[in-house]
Amino acid sequence: MAFRTRITDLLEIEHPIVQGGMQSVGVAELASAVSNAGGLGILTALTQPSPQALREEIARCRSMTDKPFGVNLTVFPTINSPDYNAYADAIIDGGVKIVETAGTPAVREIWERLKPHGIRILHKCTAVRHALSAERAGCDVISIDGFECAGHPGEDDIPGLILIPAAADKVKIPMLASGGFGDGRGLAAALALGADGINMGTRFCATQEAPIHPNVKQAYIENDERGSFLIFRNFKNTARVGRSPVSEEVVRRLAQPDARFSDVQELVAGTAGRELLETGDMTKGVFWAGMVQGLIHDIPTCEQLISRIIAEAEAIVEQRLAAMLGIKVS
Repeated sequence: MAFRTRITDLLEIEHPIVQGGMQSVGVAELASAVSNAGGLGILTALTQPSPQALREEIARCRSMTDKPFGVNLTVFPTINSPDYNAYADAIIDGGVKIVETAGTPAVREIWERLKPHGIRILHKCTAVRHALSAERAGCDVISIDGFECAGHPGEDDIPGLILIPAAADKVKIPMLASGGFGDGRGLAAALALGADGINMGTRFCATQEAPIHPNVKQAYIENDERGSFLIFRNFKNTARVGRSPVSEEVVRRLAQPDARFSDVQELVAGTAGRELLETGDMTKGVFWAGMVQGLIHDIPTCEQLISRIIAEAEAIVEQRLAAMLGIKVS
């Protein structure tokens, strides 16, 4: 048995499992491993220091897999914004046909740049209203992020059990469920709730191919479902990060009256986070992590992980659910 959905058909992949784009993690080693295992691997454009470096990373990934892979391009306002159009041009020049986007409404300019080249747009949303807006704007796939997710879960605090079917009731284009997925139970549940596949970030961080220090991967195992914090709520830019001494200090400082971003800036800086991922020094920055940490108990290869998820989901459908319906499976 194989799960054939609108996602597998549209993206021309074997399994309805997509790797989320993750800063400092979405590089060729991980993306190619996910794609080779039958999912859709994603390179993270802004992990690369320049558009030319992204061109080289796309070529490197293509040398490591002959399967489809995509690129994530997230648009957020910063003091020194990258040249998003130049990164988009690198994606176009690299012949990539699938792009995952996220961020502010300014991302629509990127869609307009990519769409004439036949590129499929997967847009990440944290609310049904945003998903419908992206659908109207011509996106091809919605990735709906529940409150459980790592990174930015939005400000509505709607968990996947409600958000996914609420979106499925209204969104007409194919939809990925994101936030809290890490095993076959999650895949089966997502399909039952109306999604066409799942998007996983944290779970792929805890794989052999993820370019993350073993100390950080071990933290994903040791943290349970309570092992994350929501930070930046004060600034209406909520982010979920893994529990660590540094994130605990961030929470403590932000709980003070009149707390400002400058109070934690050195702790949450991107440079500090990259140092943590590279060196395993958990006293440095924060690391992204979702509630799914409670379901992470090992560090498999991407092939082992995806094969296991598919086998678990198949068993749930063919055995557990079929038995409940009185259906005998030969």
